[in-house]
Amino acid sequence: MARTAAILGQAPGIGERIGITAICRSFGRGDIERALQASGRQTYRRRELSAELTIYFVIAMALLMQVNLREVLRCLYEGLRSIGSPAAIKVTGKSGISQARSRLGSEPLRHLYEGTVVPIATPRTRGAWYGSWRLVALDGSTLNVPDEDANRTEFFEPTTFNDHSPFPQIRFVTLTETGTRVLFGAQMADYRTSEVALARQVVRVLKPDMLCIADRGFFGFDMLQRVRATGAQLLFRARKDSVLPVSQVLSDGSYLSDVNTWRRGNRGERKPAMTVRVVRYRLDGVEDPDNVYTLVTTLLDPDAAPAADLAQIYQERWEIETAFDELKTHLRGARLCLRSKTPELIRQEFYGLMLAHYAVRMLIHEAALKVDDDPDRISFTHSINVIRRKLVALPPLAVG
Repeated sequence: MARTAAILGQAPGIGERIGITAICRSFGRGDIERALQASGRQTYRRRELSAELTIYFVIAMALLMQVNLREVLRCLYEGLRSIGSPAAIKVTGKSGISQARSRLGSEPLRHLYEGTVVPIATPRTRGAWYGSWRLVALDGSTLNVPDEDANRTEFFEPTTFNDHSPFPQIRFVTLTETGTRVLFGAQMADYRTSEVALARQVVRVLKPDMLCIADRGFFGFDMLQRVRATGAQLLFRARKDSVLPVSQVLSDGSYLSDVNTWRRGNRGERKPAMTVRVVRYRLDGVEDPDNVYTLVTTLLDPDAAPAADLAQIYQERWEIETAFDELKTHLRGARLCLRSKTPELIRQEFYGLMLAHYAVRMLIHEAALKVDDDPDRISFTHSINVIRRKLVALPPLAVG
């Protein structure tokens, strides 16, 4: 169904964007058209569910994970009518929804995500910056998908010594802007693809104004080089077996070192080393012998970035775990897995989920700026519940 530029091109206030407009206003008409053109999925003939409308439907699916697909479509139609779309609407059946989603595929959603979901913090956003650096974190997670033969063949499942998981899983790695919890740059693959392999693709979207924080699972010479090639700075926790010889002790107790491809037990050829700064510390009151943190950073000046500040900043890495909880617990809800039955629609649904999370986070950030507060202090659960109430609290629509 066509929409006018006036409807999608406006810049509404917070109140106007609650409900279905949380979807529509976060992704403009131009964004949708570019995503469809890039994937070759434009609508060339009139259908009950056009390609444009199907994109909104997939995002609405993520906002209403506990609602059947026909009811999601009814809510979407009513919401679009409330903001000016044509009134002559027919709610198609389950097979019509499936056909529309299959025609669309996953590529338009991927292009829309990659083209629109970016860090949104402004200089006024509290908790998003350290000096001139935008704080971002790198990490990965998994999602269960339905136990269908095609999904098991495509995505695989975790295994233990004597058992298999009841569900196949997809793996994804993403960056998050820690101050706003926007998940950007995400890449997904089958369960057997490692987080490090996905991270090599994800870090390409880093920018020179960013400080990338990551746990020791991502530490390695190759990854450090890839991050620095983008112009971004890094703050990674090092592995226990990392060789970090002292080359110069600095005024705050940190020291400069050289990192290369050599590790204990590896006597192969060494590549040119990278100079880094090492910060070592313990957490007060913790008796665990593993309570020793070794951080490696490319911020070499202790006056510009004191060791105590870097130890504190590293804790911001946990913001990405909170974002994963928002994605997997509050958006997905009580569902054990995504609901699409085929690999292509699983990919489509994954990007719909990421886009829905972004739409909610956009609203939260806008609200935080209005009251000059930290976005972390605004409840994601409350925000998503408000949007869901606006989506479902609609008068009945006659079904054709």
